[in-house]
Amino acid sequence: MNRTIRTTEDVLALLDGLFPPAEPFWDGFYENRAADRPFFTPKPDENLVSYLDRGLFSPGRALDLGCGPGRNALHLASLGFDVDAVDLSPAAIAWAEERSHEAGTGANLRFHQASIFEVELPHDRYDLVYDSGCLHHLPPHRRISYLALLDRVLAPGGHFAVAAFAAGAMGSERPDEELYRLGGLEGGLAYSPDELRALFADFTPLEVRPMTPQPSGSPLFGVPFLLTALFQRAG
Repeated sequence: MNRTIRTTEDVLALLDGLFPPAEPFWDGFYENRAADRPFFTPKPDENLVSYLDRGLFSPGRALDLGCGPGRNALHLASLGFDVDAVDLSPAAIAWAEERSHEAGTGANLRFHQASIFEVELPHDRYDLVYDSGCLHHLPPHRRISYLALLDRVLAPGGHFAVAAFAAGAMGSERPDEELYRLGGLEGGLAYSPDELRALFADFTPLEVRPMTPQPSGSPLFGVPFLLTALFQRAG
């Protein structure tokens, strides 16, 4: 009989195995650049731009979780942030680095191909942690790891912002336990405003609202099926 569980990480790894591995899916997702997918746009999120336009925080160190082809990381770097951007998919990181080269981004932007829970970062603390579309693709037990990551890397007084599938608009609203019976996330998990506030109860919510949809000619990214939230850590 094989007894392998000794630590919390052993339990998390065992639960990971109940779901299909993520990396092959995401590499296939990003390899087909000709696909008509809204997240392939180079435009930054409208909520992120709004936070910056309103002066809710200033340039500093930023960590982009699940950066994809790098649209938000590139925007932050263009404004003077020192950015580390992480994604599991080698195809996404390759595309992001191409975009960075084309934009002439300097040494203030670094891309890392790794799990957000295993990446080796050059800084201990970040003034901004930004997540556009990563949280809702994590299985329920990995919220524990996610909160631990924020506790480790978000600086006192720092800001954390997230865009996730909105309940009632897109994504699975099944109870957590049903997802383990199904062995899948049904494309991603939907969150309500109250669920995000409860999940990140250790932080002060500054704004929780639906993403504002953008017309085709807008320089910003905005779709009606995402919920956005901005939180601040106590200083």
